[in-house]
Amino acid sequence: MANKSYAAELQKKIQENIHFQITNFCTAMNDILLPDARKRSRKEEAPPQSDAFAVGKSGPPTDRHAIPETRQLNHAEVSQSLKDRIGYTLKVKPSLMPHQKAGQGLLINGEADAGTVIAIYPGIIYGPAYYQYIPGYPRIHARKPYMITRHDGTVINAQPWGFGGEIREVWDGLTVPEITPNVQSTGKDGPQLVWRVLSKPLEGIGVGDVLERRNPLALAHFANQAALGMHQNVMACPYDFPLTEMDMRTYIPNVSFANPEVVNTRRFGSFWFSSKNSESNVPVLKTLVLVAARALCDEEVLVDYKSTNMKR
Repeated sequence: MANKSYAAELQKKIQENIHFQITNFCTAMNDILLPDARKRSRKEEAPPQSDAFAVGKSGPPTDRHAIPETRQLNHAEVSQSLKDRIGYTLKVKPSLMPHQKAGQGLLINGEADAGTVIAIYPGIIYGPAYYQYIPGYPRIHARKPYMITRHDGTVINAQPWGFGGEIREVWDGLTVPEITPNVQSTGKDGPQLVWRVLSKPLEGIGVGDVLERRNPLALAHFANQAALGMHQNVMACPYDFPLTEMDMRTYIPNVSFANPEVVNTRRFGSFWFSSKNSESNVPVLKTLVLVAARALCDEEVLVDYKSTNMKR
């Protein structure tokens, strides 16, 4: 019982620390992207929540025009501005690992201390009840390097997110980029993408949510597995984002297939954490972040998915 109590307390502290950092990241993104008039009332930014990818749901979006005005900055400019504020950003470049099949890798540009949230794993979230809707089911991990499974069985498919985008938009995950290894960069806008639409649209797909596609940290799916003899410098950590934080929602690069999961929670400070004895039900997005295992400086981000009980 003591061990279980300690584990629960540790998990609560980890989640609160991650949420605190994500809150600061969202504040920095607001400072970069929102005109001064909108900073004074950030709650206006949050669009009505939709049941993204709800099975059996049909009909037009609730309000596709509920997208706030943002500054006309491209992805590269947003990324540099974020580095100026928090000390680092991320870039996708050819991997620095010493073998030919390394492909692309995720590199940190700047410096970050141990314990810092480095990246967020973007894409579509599938609970165990919806595995059958994952493209390629039942061999969902076969030749799908941008798909990961959390320890609780939640699957995140990052392929639809690709490298992100250049606007804030209603994102539903229907357009899937073909991410080609070792794609050459075409100037400051980054690698070119070849786009295709899913050949068999899933029945009952909803309308998605308003997401910021210029999110510089939504690139965790490009982090490579640490090679034999190398050590990971980040750890994959589950993060349950509470959808009650509506003014932060646009910077969480995920949508849920079917309704977001509702969990029993209790408020502690500014964060909601799981509690079996709580009567509050809060919907969450079960996503994933990469946290620095040591101080990082201008190097490739490497993770050991096996040691962190994740499957990729």
